[in-house]
Amino acid sequence: MNTTYFVKELYIYPVKSLAGIMIQSGRVEEMGFENDRRWMLIDDENQFITQRKHPNLSQFYPEIKEGKIEITYLNKKHGFFIDESLDKPILSKVWDDASKVVEVNKATSKWFSDCLGFACKLVKILEMGDRKHRSNRLNQTLNVSLADGYPYLLIGSESLDFLNEKLEEKITIKRFRPNIVIQSQLAHEEDFWAVFQIGSVKFKNAKPCGRCVMVNNNPMTGVMQKEPLKTLSSYRKEGNSVLFGTNIVCLNEGIIAVGDVLRF
Repeated sequence: MNTTYFVKELYIYPVKSLAGIMIQSGRVEEMGFENDRRWMLIDDENQFITQRKHPNLSQFYPEIKEGKIEITYLNKKHGFFIDESLDKPILSKVWDDASKVVEVNKATSKWFSDCLGFACKLVKILEMGDRKHRSNRLNQTLNVSLADGYPYLLIGSESLDFLNEKLEEKITIKRFRPNIVIQSQLAHEEDFWAVFQIGSVKFKNAKPCGRCVMVNNNPMTGVMQKEPLKTLSSYRKEGNSVLFGTNIVCLNEGIIAVGDVLRF
């Protein structure tokens, strides 16, 4: 009998390093899902800001409704329009990739600055090509949004179950910030899926994803812990990387949904 793999969960992260949104379907674009990591916070030196240094960013919860993104942090709320931006371009970086962005508006930047206690701006990437990432593994240059390196992160459900068997305190898939969660059969088999199709969209595997300390941030509390990176490094370390999930790119655009079956 043939094994059936299907989409279990889908997520987008409108603002880089803030909490994600579970979605039932998503528009697959070259840069990543529509509205996925099109925004990020930068400091007064135009350096991008993440949970690695500011774990409380996980406590900022976005919602998308009626053309707006609303952010909730503690008892505070703020909203801005998806298509809103100022004109002046800002040159920032995501790791080594030059990224041309624009500030959303001054009021939104002030709101985040007040919440975080230091000066920052919320910026947006506008156009395809405003940030490019060179993939040596694929030997090509990719148009990416403001994600760390690749447009999509996929994780198989059995990979998390296998890890949780080794942990005293069980964790959820949200620790790993995937875009696509597949109901799988074997732990980490997704590392080896070369080319596959979901709905009408074809995807190509780029490389297993090297994980950082950010997976130790409990998204429910914003408190850094020692796990799961400590346990993962005991059986998923290759060279200097601890691997979990795999980075993928799309070969065409379209819409995929929870329940869609994978075809290999």
